[in-house]
Order: sequence, then structure tokens, then C-alpha cells
Amino acid sequence: MCRWAAYIGEPIYLEEIVSLPAHSLVRQSLSAIRCHTPVNADGFGLAWYGDRYDPGLYRDVLPAWSDPNLRSLTATVKSRLFMAHVRASTGTATSRNNCHPFAVGRWSFMHNGQFGGYDGWRRAAEALIPDDLYAHRKGATDSEALFLAALGEGMAADPAGAMERATLRFQALAEARGTLPHVRLTAAFSDGRRLYAVRYASDDQAPSLYYRWSPSRSGFAVVSEPLEADEPGWLEVPPGSFCVFDGQEVAIRPFRPVAERAAA
Repeated sequence: MCRWAAYIGEPIYLEEIVSLPAHSLVRQSLSAIRCHTPVNADGFGLAWYGDRYDPGLYRDVLPAWSDPNLRSLTATVKSRLFMAHVRASTGTATSRNNCHPFAVGRWSFMHNGQFGGYDGWRRAAEALIPDDLYAHRKGATDSEALFLAALGEGMAADPAGAMERATLRFQALAEARGTLPHVRLTAAFSDGRRLYAVRYASDDQAPSLYYRWSPSRSGFAVVSEPLEADEPGWLEVPPGSFCVFDGQEVAIRPFRPVAERAAA
């Protein structure tokens, strides 16, 4: 399992989420608490939004704790909306193309979890990516394939519905041709205006997900694990939820990848 963190609000230095807190994402890369794999050393990545239309993107294969470029970047870059990810591979190679977040145009995406037996139905999953988006397929992960499939399902117009439809199609493949667990998923994605997050599993073991409004930062942190053990105000996102963070508001609705919605 991977670990990730995202932020939306008033501009802050990336290090305020990524490296400075007592249980920052960098520390989670070495000693995560709320997952089965405490070490997440198979690469890391950042995506952040600034003055330009497309997000900035920085990814590498080093463990997050050992890269001085990461420390320098997070200490000097400010952003009002960013995402960060440390990776524990579930089988695909450790390469930059397989490191999260992924970006296509204005959109960025990162994922934690798994689709059971993905290697056995990877070709079928890639067939769900529309031809006009397939050129963006650079790596071999289920995460990038899900992102591109969701874009093809109409993410720009209907972020929640597109992610539900893409997840349903991946789940159907896992159930028909894969192994247990079929789906365990948390993901964050953004169009540069809002931050979206989802927590879902086909069983009762959805990966952990929390959020907190910080008055001092005037922003939301959305994380796999709370950044400070004794910091009040962390709220757990219920399993089967889709979240929209926009300004000082958060809206949480059910996330239900069901056949009726996929056919809509």
C-alpha cells in the first residue's frame, strides 16, 4: 500500500504537509502506521498548481527520505493546491513512469490500493482507455490505467460519476478474471480548482483516509494518515465516500460503483 497527502487552501510551502509535521508524508514513507506495508520506498512524486494552466510535476524512483532535491523543492515552492505520494509497488517496476501523481492536461491523479490479479487482465483494462487518451499511457500501473479510463468516462463534466463508472469496470474485470481483494481504493485528483477524494473497497478493508481543516493554514489537508498524532480535528472519511473540497467547504456523498450508474 502507498501513502499520500493532498492540500487545498491558501498558498503554503509544500514542506508544511510533505516533510515538516511529526508524521509527515516523508516520515510515512519510512514508518507508516495505518497500512500493512510500513515502508514505502518505491519512488515518490509531487503535483502542484501555480499560475500556469497545467500542474507542475516532479517524480523520482528514490525513497522520499533520501532525496535532497525533494527537501529543497518542498521548502521553496508554495502552492494553493498540491498532491504528494510515496509508493509501495504491488508488482510493477520502480520507474518514474510508474510513480504518482499522473497528469494529463489540467488534471492530476494519485491512488493507493490494488485491483486483485491485475496482471491477468491488464490488457482488458487498457482497452477501456479511449484511443485519444492512450498516448498518455506511459507506465504499467493499474492506477494510471484507472485515471485514463476515468478521463474517458467524462471526468471533466462528472468527476464522481466518471470515477464510479471506471472503478466499476475495473472491479468487474477483477471479479471475472482476477483475485481477491477485487478493489481497495483511495484516490485524490484535481482539475486545479477543486480537490476530489474517494475511499472505497469491494470488501470491508478500504484503505484509510482522513481530512482536517486547518485555521492557521486556511486550508484542508487530505491524507492517508494524520500528520500529527496529537493534533485535534482529524476526521475519518467513511468507506464508500466521494469528497469534494472547494474553498472552505467539503461535500461528502456516497461512492457506489454500481451497474445502473455505469449504464447511465
